[in-house]
Amino acid sequence: MIAEASEFHERIRSTPEGGGSITCFEAVYVPADDLTDPAVVAIFSYLDAMLVLSREKVQLGLYPAIDPLLSSSSNLDRAVVGKEHFDIAQECLKVLTKYEELRRIVAVIGVEELSKADRVLYERARKLLNFLTQPFFTAETYTGKKGQYVALRETLGGCQKIIEGRADTTPEEQFYLIGDYPEQ
Repeated sequence: MIAEASEFHERIRSTPEGGGSITCFEAVYVPADDLTDPAVVAIFSYLDAMLVLSREKVQLGLYPAIDPLLSSSSNLDRAVVGKEHFDIAQECLKVLTKYEELRRIVAVIGVEELSKADRVLYERARKLLNFLTQPFFTAETYTGKKGQYVALRETLGGCQKIIEGRADTTPEEQFYLIGDYPEQ
């Protein structure tokens, strides 16, 4: 598998003579959602970015159903996206990573048993997950929400406000498929 992947990707590279490059989108089947499968791992080194779709997010109605903790991009680099974007993205990933730990605890003992600090982080993460849903134009018929374009700056600003606690008094449901961050 590694040899085949190598040969394929070698053929789609850019050439010095042509000066261009080829963008290649690849759908990789992941057997049993196991990202450690040898065939799946073999292809990772050839990818600049990975969007890992989540069955759980689909079941929860969180669209796009992309797992932010399993997804990655070599372009999420301070030199490429800038300090502010990079720092906000890293903070979001930190909050969502801690949320995954807390989610398992909450499933057993309930949110009421979390420490105050953990409960605040847990609730902010849930708001963040809802805020990261998007009202797509193509999904209007089955979400009932009008499609909306949201600028990157708006998304980053909304994420930062949630992480900093400026949305702590706003119910998490108000962040679902909203597009722009709601002004208080």
